[in-house]
Amino acid sequence: MPAERLDKILAHHGFGTRKDVKRLCHKSLVSLNGKIVTDPATKVEIDSDSLEIDGEKIVLQRDLYIMLNKCKNVVCANKDGEHSTVFDLLDESLKHKFLGGDLHCMGRLDIDTEGLLILTTDGKLTHSLLSPKTHVPKTYAVGLRDSLTLEEKQKYCEIFKKGFWIDREQNEDGFECAPSELKWRGEDGKFGEDGDAEKLFLAAEKNSSGKADCLLTIFEGKFHQVKRMFSQVGNEVVYLKRIKMGGLCLDPAIELGSYRELTESEIEMLSEK
Repeated sequence: MPAERLDKILAHHGFGTRKDVKRLCHKSLVSLNGKIVTDPATKVEIDSDSLEIDGEKIVLQRDLYIMLNKCKNVVCANKDGEHSTVFDLLDESLKHKFLGGDLHCMGRLDIDTEGLLILTTDGKLTHSLLSPKTHVPKTYAVGLRDSLTLEEKQKYCEIFKKGFWIDREQNEDGFECAPSELKWRGEDGKFGEDGDAEKLFLAAEKNSSGKADCLLTIFEGKFHQVKRMFSQVGNEVVYLKRIKMGGLCLDPAIELGSYRELTESEIEMLSEK
């Protein structure tokens, strides 16, 4: 892995802005491999170098990647005057270490939406995955207000597969919804011979607060998109949980409101299409 600038690394690890790091260096409080460093642009090998601040050794880590099973009634923001945020769910040591840096949500989920949310310090990966040009698939388990006949379910599938226009709603503009993939569970509650969908659905049902009727995979990320898609065809979403992003599935063992760090292979899965 390439070496990185000292000021960038320390800012990432919660030691203030790059200007703050510059002040630490000028006060001779930073040492690299036992030697005082005064230049904040000094290159550091995270995997091999030893770094100390005012005599205290700093455990260096490259970008942080967290898989959170978001619960309802928390918002995807660093601060909010009315509601708890997803960052309030983190251990104090993580908040102290990373919130002064670049820890952020990779995309957002509405306050009443559960499921897979990635928190990371990797701004480049976030930008690439959320770019409208990337079309990273996102799969949701969806619970609906109205039950449907088999014919109605097939009609929904046809409409969603082709793509369709979403009307303007309150202050939100209308837009052309790109083709998406909709799959329904059968009367027995299963997806027949579709093993992948069955696996996803089983994962969605664990550590959840609601019940879903179908799986929807979209390839864009408009505001309130899933809810507006079903509203456009005359139904209403009453339960929504994201269970997959790119090639990465939510770990069904993670309880609502809990999290764990991603493995190296899972980080690679995020970029899969």
